[in-house]
Amino acid sequence: MKTFQQPARETAVRAEVDILVVGGGPAGIMAAEAAAKSGKKVMLLEQRGFLGGNLILGLPILSMLDKDGNQIIKGATGKFVERLQQRGMATGHKRCKLHISLTMVDPEAVKTLAWEIMDENGVEVLMYVNVVDTITENNKVKGVIIESKAGREAILAKVVIDCSGDGDVAFRAGVECRKGDERGRMQPPTLMFSMRGVNIDQVRDNVVNHSDKYGMDIMPPEQFRQGNFTMVGYRDQLSDAISKGFNITVARTIFMTGLKDDELWVNMTRVSGGDATDPASYTAVERECRRQMYDVARYLIEYIPGFENAWIETVPPFTGIRETRVIVGKYVMTTEDLLEARKAEDVICVASYPIDLHHEEGGDCTLIYGKGSYDIPYRTLVPEKVEGLLVAGRCSSMDHGAMAATRVMSTVMAMGEAAGTAARIAVEDGVEPSVVDIKKVQAALIENGGYLG
Repeated sequence: MKTFQQPARETAVRAEVDILVVGGGPAGIMAAEAAAKSGKKVMLLEQRGFLGGNLILGLPILSMLDKDGNQIIKGATGKFVERLQQRGMATGHKRCKLHISLTMVDPEAVKTLAWEIMDENGVEVLMYVNVVDTITENNKVKGVIIESKAGREAILAKVVIDCSGDGDVAFRAGVECRKGDERGRMQPPTLMFSMRGVNIDQVRDNVVNHSDKYGMDIMPPEQFRQGNFTMVGYRDQLSDAISKGFNITVARTIFMTGLKDDELWVNMTRVSGGDATDPASYTAVERECRRQMYDVARYLIEYIPGFENAWIETVPPFTGIRETRVIVGKYVMTTEDLLEARKAEDVICVASYPIDLHHEEGGDCTLIYGKGSYDIPYRTLVPEKVEGLLVAGRCSSMDHGAMAATRVMSTVMAMGEAAGTAARIAVEDGVEPSVVDIKKVQAALIENGGYLG
């Protein structure tokens, strides 16, 4: 590869803050809100022109409840959903045999509420910027370098929280990062899309009264009689369509209700081998997912009763990414931790979602359920060797299996709140986040309505 020696130059400092949050997705919104308590000066950076990240893709928030129906994701995340529910922009938490529980949210309402929360807490939001480097001295992150149409600028901070999803800040700061399984294979991305004009009653009837023909994977027909749902099945219909040349790369039909009474969101595009940290690869993924989308829609219209008069209504502005980098933290949460429902003294949230591995090759996926709810340790947010930095979300310190469970939005939102809370307390106490008093962090989370077991 050719290289170019760029001349040294001075970089203007755009801002100096107490806490800088990078990434305005589910984890970042919660981190910024929590960090800004007690008057801390907080800035949130986002590369797109809206807040919400994967919350705006049409996906449900999974596993706010545990397997017994008790709500375990509470605190700031619970309050966020409650505010949406008060506006008629989110459903209740419906129990689900496959996904533990489902909570549907309206994507546009999420964007609006996220802005309101930033304004209420005095968070300065800066959009359309990319973090291209960190300011790191003696293994301590002291800020980041951003690029935008304004050029190259620096932002200094006492603590930086990486909620980028891809571990962008951690990677640039020299934190050890890993990708995928033992062979480096990552779960494939998906471009969601919604269809309107669907006869939802007919779709319900398919599986409630004709389950012999329109079968669902492990989910009983009665689960679909009323309320919101996610349907995962129709394998025979899909196999027939693929045999006739439809460009569909999944093995199961997957769609879920939206907030409108004729709306379903479809989760059926897939590109194996993509890497969202490589722009050429990510570009190819976006292009291929859009190609697949039209065959998926045609399949639903031709094969699934209730879709006959449906059309593609909404396509989100980006493809959803399940997996890229994860950091190596003070502790790497393991698949066994999750399956054995292990507890941790430094717990910062409790989760219940199973290991949900969309196969790196082929079109199927595997759900593996453990013994019950499990603790997320604070140490998974703390890089092993770099100070001044916390990492929250799907890029936190997990092995491949554990990440496949903790990547869902309910869990990463709770992790974000914990990271923001820890950063705030670390600044107040004048210590590094790596040695913050975890008891203070836990007490603050509980005071905000959080659940730690």
